[in-house]
Amino acid sequence: MQYMLIMRADDDAVATYREIPFEQVIEAMGKYNESMMEAGVLIAGEGLSDASEGFVFDFSADPPLVTDGPYGETKELFNGFWILEVSSKEEAAEWASRCPLGPGAKLEVRRVTGPEDFPADNEWVQKEEGWREEQAARKAADAPGGVAG
Repeated sequence: MQYMLIMRADDDAVATYREIPFEQVIEAMGKYNESMMEAGVLIAGEGLSDASEGFVFDFSADPPLVTDGPYGETKELFNGFWILEVSSKEEAAEWASRCPLGPGAKLEVRRVTGPEDFPADNEWVQKEEGWREEQAARKAADAPGGVAG
Protein backbone atom coordinates (compact mmCIF):
# COMPACT_ATOMS: atom_id res chain seq x y z
CA MET A 1 0.00 0.00 0.00
CA GLN A 2 1.10 3.54 -0.59
CA TYR A 3 1.23 6.38 1.88
CA MET A 4 1.91 10.05 1.28
CA LEU A 5 3.94 11.97 3.84
CA ILE A 6 2.92 15.62 3.53
CA MET A 7 5.33 18.15 5.01
CA ARG A 8 3.76 21.27 6.49
CA ALA A 9 5.57 24.11 8.16
CA ASP A 10 4.38 27.24 9.91
CA ASP A 11 6.14 30.60 9.49
CA ASP A 12 8.37 30.01 12.54
CA ALA A 13 9.59 26.67 11.17
CA VAL A 14 10.35 28.21 7.78
CA ALA A 15 12.26 31.05 9.47
CA THR A 16 14.24 28.52 11.56
CA TYR A 17 15.15 26.48 8.48
CA ARG A 18 16.39 29.66 6.77
CA GLU A 19 18.82 30.16 9.69
CA ILE A 20 20.35 26.68 9.24
CA PRO A 21 23.07 26.42 6.59
CA PHE A 22 21.47 25.15 3.38
CA GLU A 23 24.07 22.38 3.05
CA GLN A 24 23.11 21.04 6.48
CA VAL A 25 19.40 20.88 5.58
CA ILE A 26 20.16 19.20 2.24
CA GLU A 27 22.48 16.68 3.90
CA ALA A 28 19.88 15.70 6.53
CA MET A 29 17.09 15.34 3.94
CA GLY A 30 19.47 13.54 1.58
CA LYS A 31 20.30 10.94 4.23
CA TYR A 32 16.61 10.48 5.00
CA ASN A 33 15.75 10.05 1.31
CA GLU A 34 18.71 7.69 0.79
CA SER A 35 17.60 5.47 3.66
CA MET A 36 14.14 5.16 2.09
CA MET A 37 15.65 4.43 -1.36
CA GLU A 38 17.94 1.75 0.09
CA ALA A 39 14.95 0.16 1.84
CA GLY A 40 13.03 0.20 -1.46
CA VAL A 41 10.05 2.13 -0.08
CA LEU A 42 10.46 5.54 -1.77
CA ILE A 43 8.20 5.95 -4.83
CA ALA A 44 8.39 9.75 -5.19
CA GLY A 45 9.33 12.82 -3.24
CA GLU A 46 9.55 16.51 -4.03
CA GLY A 47 9.88 19.85 -2.33
CA LEU A 48 7.79 22.82 -3.39
CA SER A 49 8.78 26.35 -4.34
CA ASP A 50 7.92 29.35 -2.19
CA ALA A 51 4.20 30.15 -1.88
CA SER A 52 4.81 33.48 -3.65
CA GLU A 53 5.20 31.47 -6.88
CA GLY A 54 1.90 29.63 -6.43
CA PHE A 55 -1.78 30.34 -6.83
CA VAL A 56 -5.05 28.88 -5.56
CA PHE A 57 -8.29 28.13 -7.37
CA ASP A 58 -11.28 28.57 -5.03
CA PHE A 59 -14.26 26.68 -6.44
CA SER A 60 -16.72 28.33 -4.03
CA ALA A 61 -17.50 30.82 -6.80
CA ASP A 62 -18.46 30.37 -10.45
CA PRO A 63 -16.17 30.95 -12.20
CA PRO A 64 -13.55 29.89 -9.65
CA LEU A 65 -11.69 32.69 -7.89
CA VAL A 66 -7.92 32.64 -8.47
CA THR A 67 -5.63 34.03 -5.76
CA ASP A 68 -1.90 34.49 -6.29
CA GLY A 69 0.47 33.55 -3.46
CA PRO A 70 1.67 34.19 -0.89
CA TYR A 71 -1.41 33.40 1.15
CA GLY A 72 -1.73 35.65 4.18
CA GLU A 73 -4.64 33.67 5.63
CA THR A 74 -2.66 30.41 5.65
CA LYS A 75 -1.12 29.36 8.98
CA GLU A 76 0.80 26.42 7.49
CA LEU A 77 2.05 25.71 4.01
CA PHE A 78 2.40 22.41 2.22
CA ASN A 79 6.18 22.35 1.60
CA GLY A 80 6.81 18.96 0.04
CA PHE A 81 5.88 15.30 0.01
CA TRP A 82 7.06 11.72 -0.21
CA ILE A 83 5.11 8.73 -1.49
CA LEU A 84 6.11 5.42 0.07
CA GLU A 85 5.24 1.84 -0.83
CA VAL A 86 5.03 0.05 2.52
CA SER A 87 3.35 -3.00 3.98
CA SER A 88 1.31 -1.24 6.68
CA LYS A 89 0.17 1.98 8.33
CA GLU A 90 2.65 1.22 11.11
CA GLU A 91 5.56 1.03 8.66
CA ALA A 92 4.51 4.39 7.17
CA ALA A 93 4.44 5.83 10.70
CA GLU A 94 7.92 4.44 11.39
CA TRP A 95 9.36 6.17 8.31
CA ALA A 96 7.53 9.40 9.17
CA SER A 97 9.02 9.37 12.68
CA ARG A 98 12.53 9.42 11.17
CA CYS A 99 12.00 12.58 9.12
CA PRO A 100 14.52 15.29 10.10
CA LEU A 101 12.02 18.08 10.80
CA GLY A 102 12.04 20.48 13.73
CA PRO A 103 9.61 22.54 15.82
CA GLY A 104 6.78 24.14 13.88
CA ALA A 105 6.88 21.46 11.19
CA LYS A 106 4.33 18.67 10.83
CA LEU A 107 4.23 15.57 8.72
CA GLU A 108 0.74 14.44 7.76
CA VAL A 109 0.55 10.76 6.79
CA ARG A 110 -2.28 9.62 4.51
CA ARG A 111 -2.93 6.45 2.57
CA VAL A 112 -3.03 6.92 -1.19
CA THR A 113 -6.25 5.53 -2.62
CA GLY A 114 -6.21 3.27 -5.63
CA PRO A 115 -8.61 1.48 -7.94
CA GLU A 116 -9.11 -1.22 -5.29
CA ASP A 117 -10.88 1.38 -3.12
CA PHE A 118 -13.72 1.81 -5.62
CA PRO A 119 -16.28 -0.51 -7.21
CA ALA A 120 -14.50 -2.67 -9.81
CA ASP A 121 -17.33 -2.29 -12.32
CA ASN A 122 -17.03 1.51 -12.46
CA GLU A 123 -16.06 2.59 -16.00
CA TRP A 124 -13.81 5.42 -14.72
CA VAL A 125 -11.90 3.03 -12.46
CA GLN A 126 -11.35 0.71 -15.42
CA LYS A 127 -10.15 3.63 -17.59
CA GLU A 128 -7.72 4.71 -14.85
CA GLU A 129 -6.33 1.19 -14.51
CA GLY A 130 -5.76 1.12 -18.28
CA TRP A 131 -4.08 4.53 -18.14
CA ARG A 132 -1.77 3.42 -15.31
CA GLU A 133 -0.79 0.31 -17.28
CA GLU A 134 -0.03 2.47 -20.34
CA GLN A 135 2.10 4.84 -18.26
CA ALA A 136 4.06 1.97 -16.73
CA ALA A 137 4.70 0.49 -20.19
CA ARG A 138 5.86 3.88 -21.54
CA LYS A 139 8.14 4.39 -18.57
CA ALA A 140 9.66 0.92 -19.04
CA ALA A 141 10.18 1.57 -22.76
CA ASP A 142 11.85 4.94 -22.06
CA ALA A 143 14.21 3.50 -19.42
CA PRO A 144 17.76 2.72 -20.50
CA GLY A 145 17.64 -0.76 -22.05
CA GLY A 146 13.81 -0.59 -22.10
CA VAL A 147 11.79 -2.42 -24.69
CA ALA A 148 8.86 -0.82 -26.44
CA GLY A 149 5.78 -3.03 -26.47
